[in-house]
Amino acid sequence: MEKCGKCLYQDSSGASCSEPALESGLCFWHDPDEDKCGEEIKEKLENYAQSGGMLRGISLKKAKLAGIDLVRYNSKQGYDLSGADLYRSDLKGAHLFNINLQNGSLMKADLRGANLNHADLTKTNLLGAKMDQCKCDSLCVGEKVLQEQLGGAAEQQQDKEAMADYYQQAEEVYRGLRKTAESEGLFTTAGVFLRKELTMRRYQMPKFSYRRGISKLVDLVCGYGELPIRVVYTSMLIILSCAIIYSFTGIHFNGNIVSLSVNQSLGQNFVAFFECLYYSVVTFTTLGYGDFTPVGLSRIFAAIEAFSGSFIIALFVVVFVKKMTR
Repeated sequence: MEKCGKCLYQDSSGASCSEPALESGLCFWHDPDEDKCGEEIKEKLENYAQSGGMLRGISLKKAKLAGIDLVRYNSKQGYDLSGADLYRSDLKGAHLFNINLQNGSLMKADLRGANLNHADLTKTNLLGAKMDQCKCDSLCVGEKVLQEQLGGAAEQQQDKEAMADYYQQAEEVYRGLRKTAESEGLFTTAGVFLRKELTMRRYQMPKFSYRRGISKLVDLVCGYGELPIRVVYTSMLIILSCAIIYSFTGIHFNGNIVSLSVNQSLGQNFVAFFECLYYSVVTFTTLGYGDFTPVGLSRIFAAIEAFSGSFIIALFVVVFVKKMTR
């Protein structure tokens, strides 16, 4: 094509491309209508990157880039391909260490066996990307993937159909990331993606449904099996809450009722509360020493606490063992 001055591409930061423009007003790399499916495109792109060409926003749809080396050696920062469109591009075995692909698209790209260690994929479209055996140590995808952000925006606009669609896509993206992390032995990272995956599945359920409520409860209690510390916090909350209840409903000890009372001194109420706390602990753990016994309404709460305690202790063992045996 005939060249027509300077490329008109300009990104959101105001940076512009200095490459010669084609008839479209854009250079070869930024023109989405230019065919980049040739076998020579990989070498051309490597040379363009090494010569300092502007990589932001370049269009590489369906480009054959298998094994390409886009690592910026002897530099702390990788190549900046933010906003680049790599839709359906062939990136099998590509070397993309420390690359910046923020706000770009890897939709349906083939990244099998690629090196994405330390890559920044914040707000990058990863829907349908093939990432089998992809190296992803310290991979950054941001707090939320693109589809989750779009789902949140649709929810605010009360567009339920779009919301459900975006959250389903987000679930798919997180599932792919989880499987990739698991295959690389990055189980802590995989656990984070698992929680996000199940959270996206919950968001697709009716807002006040029983299933969504149970899913939220599981998340709060144990982080979908990934956060054993939450089980500990839940246990402490139940024990303390029940101790406060026993302080008002009363428990029996040596023929006397132990409870808080305005007729008692501050010190006596202080002792009474800690005796109720002690009783709550032995009830939660189902030790049942028998020195304190419930009376009246305390019996109902003691039964509930004992049942909850036996369940939560078993849950903690399962979650802890799962985390430690990975």
